[in-house]
Amino acid sequence: MHIHTLQNWQHNHDFAVIHEHGERRTIQVLALTSITMVIEIVAGLAYGSMALLADGWHMSTHVAAFLITIFAYRYARKHANSPSFTFGTGKVSVLGGFASAIALAVVALVMCIESIQRFFVPQPIHFNEAIAVAVIGLLVNVACAFLLQGHHDHDHEHDHHQDHNLKAAYMHVLADALTSLLAITALLSGKYFGWNWLDPCIGIVGALVITRWSYSLLRETSPILLDNSIDENNVDDIVACIENDADNKVSDIHVWRVGPAHYAAIISIVTHTPQGVEHYKNLLRDFKELSHITVEINECDGETCVLPGYETG
Repeated sequence: MHIHTLQNWQHNHDFAVIHEHGERRTIQVLALTSITMVIEIVAGLAYGSMALLADGWHMSTHVAAFLITIFAYRYARKHANSPSFTFGTGKVSVLGGFASAIALAVVALVMCIESIQRFFVPQPIHFNEAIAVAVIGLLVNVACAFLLQGHHDHDHEHDHHQDHNLKAAYMHVLADALTSLLAITALLSGKYFGWNWLDPCIGIVGALVITRWSYSLLRETSPILLDNSIDENNVDDIVACIENDADNKVSDIHVWRVGPAHYAAIISIVTHTPQGVEHYKNLLRDFKELSHITVEINECDGETCVLPGYETG
């Protein structure tokens, strides 16, 4: 019967990256963005500007992204130590990013269809009112970028523990500012040069920007959700590190991501001179990304197997 605590042999499964300061900043940005989104969509419909409407819908995708970000923060924190999650809640933010990517793709498609229709059925545009609202949208985006910038830069200095939720929010705001600038350009061109056709063009450009974000998020999140392994060169380095010690041979290895900056590894080792598990984990101490390591040790007795580079007596 064991009378001692098991804590020395238990693993920490909390691989979620949660920064409360970043969460508070995201909530502030969400409030500003939501108000501006409603103003731009209503103004775009009232004043007939597709560029302004596109900017408003583009902003709505960021509102959805911020809501997902905040939900991911809170859900991950609430269930961080829940035994229901084998490796903790480190992938909650990744799943949120994947859902956001799908939403972005749908909105981009709707925007593109609406913009193409405006080429064939032009609508009158109230330029002065639309320009004023677009400028307000741009100013709000710049303010939101400043809110997130300081903490994003501080977080970037500690890249191993990078908050990908906050980074995504920051990039969303920058993309939104770009779309607002494009909308202002289109409206000014229509007012002073009569280039009304530029308005639906900007709507299509906005759709393309959102599509790029969607594709980027899908590329980043899908491999993690599908337990794609760490880079092959890193796997080779892990194997080499183990096999350079004594006569060890790695017979099987699995490495996969369990959080934004954390990987788990299951390694099967065959050797004539088995050591304690901690010996092999200590060999991998420089691989900081490996947060959860399971080692299986198989002894080769010399009669049933011969390891390459090792001769039995």
